Amino acid sequence: MREYTDRIRVWIKPGDKEKIRKRMEEAGIRNMSAYIRKMAIDGYVIKLDLSDVKEVSRLLRINANNINQYAKRANETGSIYLEDIKDVQRQQEELWILMKEILQRLSTI
Repeated sequence: MREYTDRIRVWIKPGDKEKIRKRMEEAGIRNMSAYIRKMAIDGYVIKLDLSDVKEVSRLLRINANNINQYAKRANETGSIYLEDIKDVQRQQEELWILMKEILQRLSTI
């Protein structure tokens, strides 16, 4: 059974439909009905560029893999190099700085 059963009809000026399509494209929404419903109910659509978040996530995975390798080596040999520990600490500090910058930018939205 169909969830949406009520219809609202809206009259627009010539050219408005193209403006709506352009805004939909900017928001990354393809369904005009969904876009208009979202705008009518919430009043806005926010599309965030999260490429920096993806990059920090990628770096976190790399760092986690490094930590796992160091832990494996420590378990096998019974020791770990001080330089390896300092390297992981430096990487972790860089990731924290990146994450703080991202969070600060997101807090301004």
